[in-house]
Amino acid sequence: MTPKIFGISGWKNSGKTGLAVRLVEELTARGYRVSTIKHAHHDFDIDKVGADSFRHRQAGAHEVALVSGTRFAIMHELRGAPEPSFNEILGRLAPCDLVLIEGYKREAVPKIEARRLDAKNREPLAPTDPHIVAIAADHPVEGTTLPVFDLNDTQAIANFVVTVTGLGRRA
Repeated sequence: MTPKIFGISGWKNSGKTGLAVRLVEELTARGYRVSTIKHAHHDFDIDKVGADSFRHRQAGAHEVALVSGTRFAIMHELRGAPEPSFNEILGRLAPCDLVLIEGYKREAVPKIEARRLDAKNREPLAPTDPHIVAIAADHPVEGTTLPVFDLNDTQAIANFVVTVTGLGRRA
């Protein structure tokens, strides 16, 4: 089963993460199984310095799996190899109904552009990205033919995502 994919694009501090979190809450409450992929433009670490898994990675392990009774995570060190493609990461996810992606501005998937007055950059992305199908903003947006949502109207945005992706109704 190939999951439906929907993205959230925007500049730093545009409200992408908050919108992603609210959409996951809303869509899972509706009965959908949602996974997320977040693209980072910088080095990041989910390990604590000194933790056993951190020490395994520092020692040169290619992958480190952390497993407990409540969750598991696999960290994969690139060790100079190129960043995996979006499709490679997508192929590693367990089956789900929807993959919500944050970042990946250039992927050819339907996306909503998040806009906030406090964003680091306020240049609109939609005019140069044909895959942006709507805008969610904390301020009035003019000069577009795209649907515009209030950034905090999670239910309306979730309804739009369900419609655009063809997810179908859940109980």
